[in-house]
Amino acid sequence: MSLELPVIQPLPSPEQAGFLVEVGFKGVRRAFFTSPDVTLRVNDWVMVDVERGRDVGRVKSLGGIARRKCGSADPADGAAVLRRAEPAEVQQLAVLRVDEERVRRKTRELVEQHALHMKVSDAEWQWDRNKLTIYFTAEKRVDFRQLVRDLARTFRTRIELKQIGVRDEAAQLGGVGRCGRQLCCATWLREIKPISLQLAKDQNLSLNPQQISGTCGRLMCCLTYEHDAYLAAKKRFPREGKTVRTSVGNERVMAIDIFRNLVTLQDENRQRRTIGLEELKAETVAAPPQEREAGPEPEARAELPTPSQTQRPPRRPRGPAGPPRRPE
Repeated sequence: MSLELPVIQPLPSPEQAGFLVEVGFKGVRRAFFTSPDVTLRVNDWVMVDVERGRDVGRVKSLGGIARRKCGSADPADGAAVLRRAEPAEVQQLAVLRVDEERVRRKTRELVEQHALHMKVSDAEWQWDRNKLTIYFTAEKRVDFRQLVRDLARTFRTRIELKQIGVRDEAAQLGGVGRCGRQLCCATWLREIKPISLQLAKDQNLSLNPQQISGTCGRLMCCLTYEHDAYLAAKKRFPREGKTVRTSVGNERVMAIDIFRNLVTLQDENRQRRTIGLEELKAETVAAPPQEREAGPEPEARAELPTPSQTQRPPRRPRGPAGPPRRPE
């Protein structure tokens, strides 16, 4: 009897297997595609195959960097880079971007006619005009079925209404923050995480919403950038409200300044003073030995009964009810 050994197929080359490419579209919309062309470079215009049509985008990253951004999620079946985009195709995309302003104005007029409580933020044409995506924000759910019919009748294409949040709206439209630079969510932030008010409290910032809110009306994303540094710096200082024993006596920590290494103390006579952190460590004295050895007062022991007093037997611990015992 002869044994047939399995035939081991050779591994495909990078040119045959293709590699991952991150393609950016309007705003912050990104998608991942596979490409057999290994000569692509960042900022190249490419023609990609999308659901029900084709679109033109710009290469943002490729290879290992795109794989790290994509994570474990692989691109959908059929999502591939077809070829490099021609100059005429890129010019057609620019014409569509100009026409999107007309689409947004017309959509807002239809929204007012239907008396819908929604705000139209932006519109995006697909390159082959087979799909028109309209982004909007709303506080509640909106019944826009009749609006979709009117939009499809007006623009003669497939309509997709996509509801986004106010943070996503700021990332989609872009803008300039109070720092004078472009919004982080519209430039380099890949994920918009929720921000809590505790971040502002840990950094001793003013809790005035007008001072800690961004253009979207929510707490600024930059509150998370230095939060870990603030927590690490506060570990060197005594906690606010704690009573420390110094050469002056018992003093309470009222405030700390991590930038100038200063601590504000208040004694029992409500007199305040501000000293440096190193000076406070030098003045801090330990508790007297008699106070440490004495410690808390021991609990008073219960008096033992005298022989003349009647003593009750200890009670049995209550357990789960069992079957009744038989009389002997």
